[in-house]
This record gives sequence, C-alpha cells and structure tokens, in this order.
Amino acid sequence: MIEEISVPRTGRPGEPSRVVIGDALALLDGWLEGRRAVVITDSNLKAAYPELVGRFPHVVIGLGERHKTLETVGEVYRELLRLGADRGSYLVGIGGGIVTDVTGFVASTYMRGVSGFGFVATSLLAQVDASVGGKNGVNLDGYKNFVGVFNQPDFVLCDRKMLDTLPERELRAGLAEVVKCGLIGDRSLFELFEGRTFADFTADPEAMHRAITASVGLKARVVAADERERGDRKLLNLGHTLAHAVEKCTGRYLHGEAVGIGLCVAAGVSRKLGLVTESDVARVVRVVGAMGLPTAVAPELGISAEQLLAAAASDKKREAASIDYVLMEGIGRAVCRRLTLADLNTLTTDLLV
Repeated sequence: MIEEISVPRTGRPGEPSRVVIGDALALLDGWLEGRRAVVITDSNLKAAYPELVGRFPHVVIGLGERHKTLETVGEVYRELLRLGADRGSYLVGIGGGIVTDVTGFVASTYMRGVSGFGFVATSLLAQVDASVGGKNGVNLDGYKNFVGVFNQPDFVLCDRKMLDTLPERELRAGLAEVVKCGLIGDRSLFELFEGRTFADFTADPEAMHRAITASVGLKARVVAADERERGDRKLLNLGHTLAHAVEKCTGRYLHGEAVGIGLCVAAGVSRKLGLVTESDVARVVRVVGAMGLPTAVAPELGISAEQLLAAAASDKKREAASIDYVLMEGIGRAVCRRLTLADLNTLTTDLLV
C-alpha cells in the first residue's frame, strides 16, 4: 500500500514536495532517473543497506547530535568537492533526522544550492517530523538547530519496512512526535494511543500506518498554510522549548525522549493557565509513559530547574525578554502564547524538579 501527501512549496507552484508512505523505497530509482545523485548517510545506515548506499557516490557522517554541526557540514562540502559534485548534482539523504537535516542544509548552501534534493527517511522521527516541511538546521554549541534554512525536499520516501531495523529506543522516540501531532490537531490520533502499551501499538500495522500518515498529513497542512513559521507553524513546537533545554543540559536523552518530557511540562503549564483540566494532564502523562518515554528529567542526573530554564531562555524562539511557548487547549488543540521569561520560570519551575 502506498499513500502520497503533497506539501506546497513557496515560489514553485505545481511542484510540491511529495511525501510517499508505504512500500516507497522501490520508487527511488524513478525519482533519480537522469540525475547525478550523491548520497549522504551515516555509518549505521551504510552498514544496514550496503547495496543501496553503494550504488551511488556517497558521503558518510558521524552518529549522534554531536555530529549535527557546522563542522560536519564543512566536512561534507569537502567530500562533495572531492567527488566532483557541482551545482548540477542531486543530493539524497538516506537516514534519520540528523542525516536529513544535514543533507537539506548542505543541498541549500553548497555552491549556493544544488539542482535538488530528496530523502529516504529511515527512522520514525524522520518519517513523521524531521524530513517533512523543509526546516533544515544544525546545532551550535549545543543549541538545537540554531543555524538553518527553509527549503523543502523534492521527495521524502517513508518505507515502513525500514523501521524493522530501528532500535526500540529510536522507535519510542519517534512516537513522541506522533503523540505531539495528536495533541496539536488530531484528537482521534491521540486517542489511538490510549489504553495501549508501546508493544501493543508498534505490533499493530494499521496503527503504525495511521500514525505516520496522520502525522505527515497534519504537518503538511500546517506547513502549507505557514511555510516560514510566521504563525501557526509555531504550534508544531509543542513540547520543544523545554525539550531542547533537556537535550542540551543532560546530554542523555534522544530528541523524542526530551519531547516526551516537554509535552508533560507543557500540559502542566496549560493546566496552571486554565486551558486544560487535571484529567487532561493525567492523560498526556499516561500516554507518554505507556510508550516507554520519560515524563520528567531523571533526578539522579542532578539537573536543576535553573539550569533547564537558563538553556530555554537561549532558545531560538526567544525575542528579547519573551519567548513563544506552545500550550494545549484541551486534547487536540494547541495555541501559541508569548510569555515573559519571568513568567516561564514561575510557571515551570515546580514542574521540572
């Protein structure tokens, strides 16, 4: 089964970014016909899919967030030069969110932009979030996605069979972004998780297919209305302000794990502001926990609320002494509010310790 979702691209009417979900890998050759493709991937993916990667000239980057940097981008530029890549080359990122972010950034900036780029998204996080919508960024001094561009890929192939090689921890992390999508704008998607464990959910092919297609569909609708994050696209940051702080301060959590914590904190803040009920908060915490995701920062790490809030205050969504913070209005609806940093500290301190 194959489903395709199109995401409009500013300045390219009639040429949407196309996200293909299902038995999608078989379509790669058709996308690349007549193109001079160069693959960017990581060492794990090269080992898992040697025949796929080996068909193309390729660049291999390191594993983990510590390699999602301008230094890595510079290394990729040099490898592309060595391979003879030019503005007519076509880049294909085969991997998870780090690979797709680096590939999109490089494709947009190498020689001021190559002829095009696309992704084969191999992690659940990449399939439902990172590779869709055109935000391509790298980290700076531990701050998430501080340097980046808006540029949507020509295609994203989301082949669910590729998730079979994904470590369980990575699969759990990807589900955090699906839960987020349900909380933002798809109540029935959130309810799909209720009463299930991680094992129940991931063993159900129909539930997994619904998770991917619904998340991509929601993100596609939001991006179509606000490609450059001037308005409603900010809602996709639910849980992320604190998540980025958790990632930076602890160095322990995967992005999706930190998002799980951030969703629970956002639910608690929303309750304090009278936007959700205590029952709603309990539902969020229960679903996040049932998927095997952390609901709070582990006390044994010794990370204080002050450290987390200081990191959050440096988030790229901050403007002067205020920050855009996404809150819940019940289950399945979100709203962005401008909070002062002082208010953010007051509202979240007791939720972080």
